[in-house]
Amino acid sequence: REDLNDRAPRAMAVLNPVKLVIENYPEEQEEAFTASNHPENEAMGTRAIPFCRELYIDRDDFRLEPPKGYHRLSPGKEVRLRHAYYVTCTGFDKDPATGEVVTIRCTYDPATKGGWSTDGRKVRGTLHWVSAAHAIPAEVRLYDRLFTAECPADGKQDFKTFLNPTSLETVIGAMLEPSLAAAAPGDFFQFERLGYFCKDRDSTPERPVFNRSVALKDSWARHDK
Repeated sequence: REDLNDRAPRAMAVLNPVKLVIENYPEEQEEAFTASNHPENEAMGTRAIPFCRELYIDRDDFRLEPPKGYHRLSPGKEVRLRHAYYVTCTGFDKDPATGEVVTIRCTYDPATKGGWSTDGRKVRGTLHWVSAAHAIPAEVRLYDRLFTAECPADGKQDFKTFLNPTSLETVIGAMLEPSLAAAAPGDFFQFERLGYFCKDRDSTPERPVFNRSVALKDSWARHDK
């Protein structure tokens, strides 16, 4: 994790997408934001991230009834879209059959271009996103530890007792920023807020595949503690 933090270029990906519509953004307008490939290494250059009226954000970044301390998006709440603008949630649409939120409606503040305000107001939540018109659909494989115990072969129980049932989760329909289309098998990235990922040799032009090698934080260490 420490090694990849220094070497991995950054990118944005949404693994569990829900559509976000910015209702006061012009329907036909598009723009691009320049983002650093590494916040601490200018030599790694920059990339252009397209932006438009309809985006995808991660479903986990929206709550109808946010718990205490939740700093992401909820009705009436303002958050920062990384590299882009501040947006405020004004409404949402649900699937009438399932009750699941299918569209989040927002307005944006044009004065916050680049993701910063000059009036001093504080916005604590920052979300990653991808443009719905430019996003690349992908398969993402989330690898984790094979066993749930540090020493599964302790001689007291069959080691298969400790197999981790979620050591591999496959996500179909993740959405990636378009710069990742140029990645070659073996190229690695930090998907911002998600972890470190490597492009798999199973990838095809029509169906890129990325594997998670390690998350940003060690959730197992917290679990053990």
